[in-house]
Amino acid sequence: VEPVLSKGNNCLDAAKACNLNDTCKRFRSAYITPCTSSTSNEICNKRKCHKALRLFFDKVPPKHSYGMLFCSCRDVACTERRRQTIVPVCSYEDREKPNCLNLQESCKKNYICRSRLADFFTNCQPESRSVSSCLKENYADCLLAYSGLIGTVMTPNYIDSNSLSVAPWCDCSNSGNDIDECLKFLNFFQDNTCLKNAIQAFGNGTDVNVWQPILPVQTTTATTTTASRPKNTGSETTNNEIPTHNDSPACANLQAQKKRKSNESVDTELCLNENAIGKDNTAGVSTSHISSENSLALPTRVYLSTPLTLMTLALSLCLFLSPSVVL
Repeated sequence: VEPVLSKGNNCLDAAKACNLNDTCKRFRSAYITPCTSSTSNEICNKRKCHKALRLFFDKVPPKHSYGMLFCSCRDVACTERRRQTIVPVCSYEDREKPNCLNLQESCKKNYICRSRLADFFTNCQPESRSVSSCLKENYADCLLAYSGLIGTVMTPNYIDSNSLSVAPWCDCSNSGNDIDECLKFLNFFQDNTCLKNAIQAFGNGTDVNVWQPILPVQTTTATTTTASRPKNTGSETTNNEIPTHNDSPACANLQAQKKRKSNESVDTELCLNENAIGKDNTAGVSTSHISSENSLALPTRVYLSTPLTLMTLALSLCLFLSPSVVL
């Protein structure tokens, strides 16, 4: 009869799979006892129950713990098993529902509950413009933060058997002027599309594409590539754009390429000779100044030598012709 009843009941199949796993079976048995044993007041020891539940979700692999908590269902029998996985009578319900803001204040007084509630607000933040409806695009972090609340005073559970809406054991009655703040806090659990999509995707097995973060992976890859790249002190740019100018002369580039290929030293004399031709503004000014002096000095020597040459020729002609004139 059991295979017929379990047909289509994923939550029952998940419970059976837990019993076949030694770790899951051991920690599940560890929380069943304190969470179901009643005292004289017909109320179990909630403190021990919560501690055992925290150990269960901390030690058991998500494949089994999530399998029982987020299993997909098609009928009421399955959803009731899913709702009672965390033993709501002891770990969830109480005689009276406190105000949600008062419950939040109680959570803040405990460092475990305070930090895990902050993680839930961060990792399950809805975003309507996101493909997954999660701001961080990561179902795994949201489910991990949600399961982390189980075993604290903020322990959430499914509200009913007809939906994936969850909520802690509280309401917004007697909120006074803080009614809007209280409803905002409660709706973060009940109407959280990010959390609902994460639960549904895990139960249906369609969470593969959104199981790991998308943007952080690209950022990490880019950072790793940049870090592995050696630092250059030359004119190489820090981005992937092709440089439109190069302050280094052609000699430096060619010598650098030769150095990378043959590990030979750079011919500094060749670079210095080429660098003498106006590398920057200051060098350009000094070079032009030297050139102007040379250009002035050379013609001066030319102009002084020409008259002397003519006078010498004239004197030579006179001395050559003078005897014939006297004769």
